[in-house]
Amino acid sequence: MFKHILVPTDGSTLSSDTALRAVDFAKAIGAKVTFFYAQPDYPAQFFGEGALIDPTTPQQFAKAAEAAATEILQKCEDMARQGGVEYGTATEPSDLPYEAIIDVAQKHACDMIFMASHGRRGLTGLLLGSETQKVLTHSKIPVLVYR
Repeated sequence: MFKHILVPTDGSTLSSDTALRAVDFAKAIGAKVTFFYAQPDYPAQFFGEGALIDPTTPQQFAKAAEAAATEILQKCEDMARQGGVEYGTATEPSDLPYEAIIDVAQKHACDMIFMASHGRRGLTGLLLGSETQKVLTHSKIPVLVYR
């Protein structure tokens, strides 16, 4: 049924556990996985009285974000290799991870998104929402949420 699964990851323990479960799931159904990391985009600079000065240049920020992506995705690649599952990786900068997840799933012709639920509740959940919830709301591709 499903042949290509997108597995978004942010490098957290919950996300890594979800990636491992996605590998097991993909192996059981004979699917390929593509691991995706949405790199943080360079923050907008604020100028004026009371503004904080950040000495990090956009190039330094991009280099650090790329290094983090490489490290996070390497761990996922290791899981897939050990699980005997065909895999690929993708990363791109995005201020809106849920949009990037959906876009990458479409670009890579994924027929399922397998992701963690970070389970924000209460006021935090109401104010910040959840990338998983946003993907569920906006994706036309089926989403499996691992808890």
